Amino acid sequence: MTSTALFPGLLGDDIWRQLPDVVQAMHGAAPLLRAKGLANVTGADHFPARCLRRLLGLPSPGPQQALVLTIERRGTREVWTRRFTSRRMQSVLGRRSGSPLLYERLRLATLGFALQRDGDAIDWQLRSVHVLGVPLPRALRGKVLSRSGFRDGRYHFSVAVQLPLLGELIGYQGWLESLPHGH
Repeated sequence: MTSTALFPGLLGDDIWRQLPDVVQAMHGAAPLLRAKGLANVTGADHFPARCLRRLLGLPSPGPQQALVLTIERRGTREVWTRRFTSRRMQSVLGRRSGSPLLYERLRLATLGFALQRDGDAIDWQLRSVHVLGVPLPRALRGKVLSRSGFRDGRYHFSVAVQLPLLGELIGYQGWLESLPHGH
């Protein structure tokens, strides 16, 4: 039986069960998850990149930023609220009927990812970008490298977004540990 939770449903039960417990806990079916950790945030410092980060609600660059993540789940829809030292970033993750992709909506943009297991991690492979509902051609999409997995006894994540002409819009990597309920 395939899970109705977002990540297990997209990856399939066999692949899901092969992932480490800490990854399953972070991407599982619990209706509410809170985690805290640290992230190093990078990004181009020029004006267009700063403006686009602000428009999309992305954090400002800075080392060793405290990070608190809250994930609220209802079936196959998840609201991720990340509170970096420099800014609050919220996105909505979900799936669409008949599509094998995970969709992440971040204000004006919706990104479609194919999820694949790579060892102890989930590799998020960018397949589509829509801005205000309009699909962007591949040449304008840029590159998004995203990975979430288990390393050094913790849940680790790494995201890097490169855009044509702008360079590095944002990169953030770090770790998270789940908090007990009520914290």
